[in-house]
Amino acid sequence: MHEVETTNRLAKALDELGISYRRLDPTGLCGEIKGGKPGKTVALRADIDALSIQEKTDFPYKSEVDGMMHACGHDTHQACLLGALRILNDMKDELPGNVRFIFQPAEETAQGAKLCVEQGCLDGVDAAYGQHIWGLLPVGGIQYAYGPSFASCDGFQIKIHGKTSHGSAPEQGVDASVCAAAVVMNLQSIVSREVATTNPLVVTVGTIHSGARWNIVSGEAELAGTCREFDPELQKHIPEMMERIVKGTCDAYRCTYEFHYDMMTAPVYNNDKLVDLALAAAKKVVDDPSMVKTHEPIMGAEDFSAFQDVCPCVFGLLGGGGHYPQHSEHFDVDDKALEYGTATYAQFAYDFLNQK
Repeated sequence: MHEVETTNRLAKALDELGISYRRLDPTGLCGEIKGGKPGKTVALRADIDALSIQEKTDFPYKSEVDGMMHACGHDTHQACLLGALRILNDMKDELPGNVRFIFQPAEETAQGAKLCVEQGCLDGVDAAYGQHIWGLLPVGGIQYAYGPSFASCDGFQIKIHGKTSHGSAPEQGVDASVCAAAVVMNLQSIVSREVATTNPLVVTVGTIHSGARWNIVSGEAELAGTCREFDPELQKHIPEMMERIVKGTCDAYRCTYEFHYDMMTAPVYNNDKLVDLALAAAKKVVDDPSMVKTHEPIMGAEDFSAFQDVCPCVFGLLGGGGHYPQHSEHFDVDDKALEYGTATYAQFAYDFLNQK
């Protein structure tokens, strides 16, 4: 929600193209290219936020903002969508319908897509299309998944309260560190013993902060992490399963606890008919159609899923031809990928509006 300069730069680019838009609150843009003939409305979405990572590349276009970089390639999404809008705007008189476009903020915090829905960006839309640059996928590779594409993303925080004592006399205290270690291990039993092996689930404790000094028994520990799954019903029950284990473990170690669980975004489920259309569109614009394929479900998350509650959706992967994965401080993309990304946006919109 801090993409102020990015929003201004996008607005300037759209002004130069003569394409109307409205600003979202607090950041982001939404607009529409109206076709010369009546028809449906298709939405094209690009997210615009960056990450709090210090860039360690030598590119001439590297980030000039200390501690911030486009380590997930959302800058390429913006460039591709702007290119597609230029193409579609030049041929708008031929279009049997309208192209809605959304430059969405705050994907990384799973807030932006909900904001766009709340501010009417999907009103009257018949289908929505999104794509994500995929750093290690070869240039020309474009992939979609039938059904589940990206997992849900939830976050949790656990605060464990014990009692400090001198490190030489642990019996005088209640060790929050030992309890926290047990909580981390016991939470994994949800995956291994409570959920079917055919139902993918990830429970990750990403951070543990405990204690104040090396020779003091810790009186407080804080844990934070994430859960990922594809099953919406399972997602509903994860908080109660986790808290039962946290409570039982803390009781066993004589600690008390605070537990907070945040359901951030639902899984992305692609519409099968739109996947068919997207695969066909992508094969028209790449040099080697055999590189257009389906992919297996990915445990990463995408708040594009919020659009599914409004209209049928499809979300794909665009080969970036880079050498480092998403969220790396060295993340890179081959410029050739932008041509395919631009063409895929435009071709999908054109084909959707012209389908019988």
